[in-house]
Amino acid sequence: MTRSFEELVAEADAVSVEGWDFSWLAGRATEERPSWGYQRAMSERLGRASAALDIQTGGGEVLAGAATLPPVMVATESWPPNVAKATELLHPLGAVVVADADEPPLPFGDAAFDLVTSRHPVTVWWEEIARVLRPGGTYFSQQVGPASVFELVEYFLGPQPEHVRRARHPEDARRAAEAAGLEVVDLRAESLRTEFFDIGAVIYFLRKVVWMVPGFTVAQYRERLRELDEVIRAEGAFVAHTARFLIEARRD
Repeated sequence: MTRSFEELVAEADAVSVEGWDFSWLAGRATEERPSWGYQRAMSERLGRASAALDIQTGGGEVLAGAATLPPVMVATESWPPNVAKATELLHPLGAVVVADADEPPLPFGDAAFDLVTSRHPVTVWWEEIARVLRPGGTYFSQQVGPASVFELVEYFLGPQPEHVRRARHPEDARRAAEAAGLEVVDLRAESLRTEFFDIGAVIYFLRKVVWMVPGFTVAQYRERLRELDEVIRAEGAFVAHTARFLIEARRD
């Protein structure tokens, strides 16, 4: 690595983190992908649907990668910069983007969709999902699992209590889905190797995924970042593990 700590920090602290596109990290960080191939599987289901809803679509990047969208395709998003980006990306494909606060109720009538999808939702309102699904309809989602990338989280925040480490457990999602009246037909979880090859990648990741180290700023953690920079230079990478799970649930 020929670039200095100061150069890497300045670059990563200035780059835009709008949207949900991580292409800036190409060559600077890697993350294993789950074996189930969420986007491909989502695309197959969208191709069979007549009306679908994508919740918390981000900048619309994942949905835009689907091979075929159904005749009625709606996406929701709460963050204004992402709403604008998703609108620009998805409208030409025939999808409508609705600005929504990500709190109940969803702004749709009962039984409006035969498919609801969501990749990495922050919060899942199971009763609302069940309400907007038609009988026989499906919810299909890839979600962040417990203690995801916690090697990095705990590097900055220290050891986390067990209830924090266990949050977002797939079995909790199963129970919540069933309590809302849905039948869970598939539930799979994987731990995936994640590597950061320079300190700029770490900064970009923490600025973008804001819930990992809440309130993260370079100024606040500068000395800890400097120490981590030395670790990465000595070892070649900082290794963490991402937790992901896939859940598919059906309304009777």
